[in-house]
Amino acid sequence: MAEDLLNHYRPLKNVYDEMMSDQFIRNHYQEFMSSFEKLDVSEMDQKSELAKKLFLTQGITFTVYSDGEGIEKIFPFDIVPRIIQAAEWDFIEKGIKQRLKALNIFLKDVYHQQFILKDEIIPSSLIYSCPNFLREMINVDVPFDIYTHISGIDLIRDNDGSYYVLEDNLRTPSGVSYMLENRKMSYRLFPNILPNIKVKQVNNYPDLLIKNLLSLGRQISSKPNVVLLTPGIYNSAYFEHTTLARLMGIELVEGRDLVIQNHMVYMKTTKGLKKVDVIYRRVDDEFLDPLVFDKRSVLGVPGLYHAYRKGNVIIVNAMGNGVADDKAIYSYVPDMIRYYLGEEPILKSVPTYRMENMDERKFTIENMDKMVVKKTNESGGYGMLIGDVATDEEIAEFTKQINLNPRSYIAQPIIKLSTSPCYINGVLQPRRVDLRPFALYGPDGIDIVPGGLTRVAMKEGSIVVNSSQGGGSKDTWVVD
Repeated sequence: MAEDLLNHYRPLKNVYDEMMSDQFIRNHYQEFMSSFEKLDVSEMDQKSELAKKLFLTQGITFTVYSDGEGIEKIFPFDIVPRIIQAAEWDFIEKGIKQRLKALNIFLKDVYHQQFILKDEIIPSSLIYSCPNFLREMINVDVPFDIYTHISGIDLIRDNDGSYYVLEDNLRTPSGVSYMLENRKMSYRLFPNILPNIKVKQVNNYPDLLIKNLLSLGRQISSKPNVVLLTPGIYNSAYFEHTTLARLMGIELVEGRDLVIQNHMVYMKTTKGLKKVDVIYRRVDDEFLDPLVFDKRSVLGVPGLYHAYRKGNVIIVNAMGNGVADDKAIYSYVPDMIRYYLGEEPILKSVPTYRMENMDERKFTIENMDKMVVKKTNESGGYGMLIGDVATDEEIAEFTKQINLNPRSYIAQPIIKLSTSPCYINGVLQPRRVDLRPFALYGPDGIDIVPGGLTRVAMKEGSIVVNSSQGGGSKDTWVVD
């Protein structure tokens, strides 16, 4: 019986466990576990195997580049949900909304008056040296002053249970389709449990997204035409692109499907050209327009930038957002909140050492074994050193690179990350998790569906949860 699994579950020492506290099950997990305990191990194995098969047959895969093969693999899914109390979720939601408001104002400011630089809250050198600061966006007005239409804010918990923002994803954040699929899978595996314990819904995310996209588009047309721009089938998140386009009932297009005429964007169809008003793009800035950015790009649309600048098409997310989620800017977000909103940050930030500061650089290099060192413009778990498991050679190489180019690195103390029980090889085992809630910023305000994507470090002892590094995921339940 699953009860035996629970009896043998051993949380890690000095690490916050989402389910257990001092060998007792936390209140918000009890109802699920009482139903869970009625299953025997063979039923658990069947459910776990069913999930794998369904994910494979539905094409729910992710490309893992780090294994050197670059092939698609099943997106690992753990059948035991991560459960969060509604009161705790309300706190998270308030914190994310506050953070996004400040980041959005920052983007408008940094591309217009630059008050935050003039008042020396953030060093100008940090902005102008950022490769994602898009000079082409200076003095470009965006509809409703919204830059961060779709955000994924990564949260972790330290050993005291406090939530910390790990990073802000404000460009083309991915993972929402896996949140939706995980929930569908939970209904397949536990059809009676979810309604019984009143798990809050996440499946209205596509409806909220299309509502926001249409609201933006009505600035241009009374019947706006919305499309999703994908880099194509070889992109690691292509499954997500197809899923979202289908659920929203909009066209999925590649750059070659669009054409610019008189600074207007049109989609090629069998019936001729059709005007496009809103582009939800999953193509990075540098590839959007070969006439302005990378001339080698075949993913974008020649002339798109000028159509956008003239206000003839709305691009979601706005170009140039990368300056706000640069890891070197991350440590200044609490200052942004105080500066723009006159409030204290609700969510904590991980202490961050800035390598351009000589004292902080010296401290980091001397304590590299206790640090996570990150490249400021990498994502997906790449360009990162985890000091306590790094070799002497790796530490030496990172030290060299930091000294050569301090602007490109930050360091943070190793946060232990909370654990959540996972069903692996017939046993319940603790694995490190983070949480990526998805926020939608539209003309009517910010919506956050109650749940998000819980990512799991599937390897024992690992704290790297990124899918591109072989991590997995589990469903996230918010319950009263």
